[in-house]
Parts: sequence; C-alpha cells; structure tokens
Amino acid sequence: MDVIDRIQGAVNLVEQARSVPLSASCVVHRGELLELLDQASHAFPKDLATAQGIIATREKILEEARESADTIIERAREEVARMVSQTEIVAAARAESKKILAEVQADAKEQRAEIEKYIDSRLATLEVILNKTLDVVERGREKLEGVGDKDALSELAD
Repeated sequence: MDVIDRIQGAVNLVEQARSVPLSASCVVHRGELLELLDQASHAFPKDLATAQGIIATREKILEEARESADTIIERAREEVARMVSQTEIVAAARAESKKILAEVQADAKEQRAEIEKYIDSRLATLEVILNKTLDVVERGREKLEGVGDKDALSELAD
C-alpha cells in the first residue's frame, strides 16, 4: 500500500467508527489508527522521493522538448530563408531573361528594318536598270519600226 491508500484507510476507519451520542466525537480504535498513520509516515518519504523523481524526469523531458522545438524552429527559419533567397534568385533570373528577350527582340526588329531597307534599295536599283532596259528595248523596237518605214519611203523616192 502507498501513502494515499493508508491515509484513505484512516479516513475510512474514522467514518466507520461508532459515534458518541449527542456529540460530534467518535470512538476509534487507537491502535488501528496509529498503525495506519505510522505506515503512512514510513511510506511517505519513499513515495515523496518517487514523486520528486517523476517531477525531475518530467522537467528533463520538458527541457528536451523545448530544446528540440527550438532546433526545429531554427531549422524551419533557415529553410524559409533559403527558400526566400531561391525565390529572389528566380525572380532576378526571370527579370534578367525578360530584359535579354526585350533586347533581342529590339535588335531583331532593327536588323529586319535594315534588311528591308537594303532589299528595297536593291529593288529600286533593279527597277531603274529594268526601266532603262525597257526604254532601250522600246527605242530599239521603234527604230526597227522606223527603219522599215524609211526603207519604204526610200524605195518610193527612188
């Protein structure tokens, strides 16, 4: 039996004791009550030591839990910081890629305009050459047509 059981036994002994008529007193067997209280007093240091050991163990477990929680929180903070820095790196990379893409598109547009201008100038030159060639061809045809008339006129004149 432990201390609590012994104290409960003493309480039961008093509750079950014969009462003295016309008073709040009761008749308790002195030997039984003293024996229960003596056993309780001898068991008390042992139970107290056990309780103190349990409390010490509880405190140790709580301290370990606090340390573990602090470690977990610190790791979580480090992970969050790492993830935030990665997010910043990704954002910076995206911004840089957008900038490079815009520069490339602007450069391509500028080159296309230069190429179209060059092609237009070459086509204009070709157009001039073809127009001159057409003029020469037309004059040649006119000349050929005119020579035949002159020949006919010269024959009439002869």
